[in-house]
Amino acid sequence: MTSPHVGLSLFWRTVAFLALLLLIAMGALGALLQSMHAERETRGTAELMADTVALVAPALSGLDPVQRSARAKALGAGKPMRVLPRAPQEALEPFETDGRTRTAGKLLRQRTGADTVLARSVNGVPGLWLGFSVEQDRYWLHHAHGLPAAGLAASQWLWLGLLLACVGLGAAAVASLINQPLKELSFAASRIREGDLDSRLDENTLTSEIREVNKGFNRMARELAKVEEDRVVMLAGISHDLRTPLARLRLETEMSVNNDDAKRNMVIDIEQLDAIIDKFMDYARPGVTQLAPVHLAQLIDKEVAAFRDPREIRITSRMAIDVTVLADETELGRVFANLFENARRYGRNTYTGVANVAVTYVRTGPWVIVTVRDQGPGVPPEKLSQLTTPFFRGDAARTAATGAGLGLAIVEKALQRMGGSLELANAPEGGGLMAHIRLKRGP
Repeated sequence: MTSPHVGLSLFWRTVAFLALLLLIAMGALGALLQSMHAERETRGTAELMADTVALVAPALSGLDPVQRSARAKALGAGKPMRVLPRAPQEALEPFETDGRTRTAGKLLRQRTGADTVLARSVNGVPGLWLGFSVEQDRYWLHHAHGLPAAGLAASQWLWLGLLLACVGLGAAAVASLINQPLKELSFAASRIREGDLDSRLDENTLTSEIREVNKGFNRMARELAKVEEDRVVMLAGISHDLRTPLARLRLETEMSVNNDDAKRNMVIDIEQLDAIIDKFMDYARPGVTQLAPVHLAQLIDKEVAAFRDPREIRITSRMAIDVTVLADETELGRVFANLFENARRYGRNTYTGVANVAVTYVRTGPWVIVTVRDQGPGVPPEKLSQLTTPFFRGDAARTAATGAGLGLAIVEKALQRMGGSLELANAPEGGGLMAHIRLKRGP
């Protein structure tokens, strides 16, 4: 008895992923708010500096140079903002270096004059330096703290971008992990659809919901495999059980019926029943097919030889002797036999009563496309897609009561087993039905 698996469900994994994304979003929002706050503080500092200059300049005007110098030194002494004399030659570091400082400089010049001098460092002393004049003297208003720190510098934006890229990659990885079991389920379902009933999914995955889905899928696959096996055994049993009494019935008919016409008709009916049983067995054939190189010209000539009566069908093959395909020779023989029989039954010319069939081919890339065309009345376009449906019969022009309605269904299924395909279309000129057979090109 296997122990139960303990793991996060898909629900809680999704909750954790969303919580992580929420935290990242909150961090980005916090950075944005910080940037907005720094911008507001920058504007406030610039306005404070402009207001201070507007108060200091009148206070220093009208005084003699000695008094003005003493009062200037006294203004803001020991405070973050102070007034200092401005010397003719000083080492200045430009203030306006980015968008934020340019905005602050524009605001200060609007308030203090277009010729206002601004610096972020004077003689190596950092801060916000604003130069103004009082009569003949020039002064600095120095704000020791300068502008508040920027919300996000260029390097910070780079790191934020890298962080968001990592978050995106992480989200893609998590989504891929969540989606991987669904992709495996889709692939396994396609394998089942193609006839591989041995396809199974992992029942030991940690995610509880996926684990239960996989278990259910595997149960379904096992049941389908059992149903398919039972179906094949049942049809084989039916074929075996019916053929024995049919053989006895044919023998008794030939011995007991004196009327030659009645005897011949009974034999034909019995042969038809036997042929229908063969059709059922062909359609129910298992889907495992071994592919090998097959020479098409030889195979088609062999199948053409079985249709000897020129009053019913005449087959012309334009197949080159060097054309080979990868197929099962027996299966491919059944394909052409069914197509020729279909043409013999339903593709006869309206005037001559003979089915004229042409077999041509074309090579295209890794494929060989063989076309089997008759000269019959064709099929209504709306019914073309239904011709390969088991037991479907078209209109009266292509219907015979003796058919089982399985010929083209057998052709399509056999080609699918060999990795090929069947396409049916009405001939564009001259009438008739065209069957395009796509097969893998041989070596």
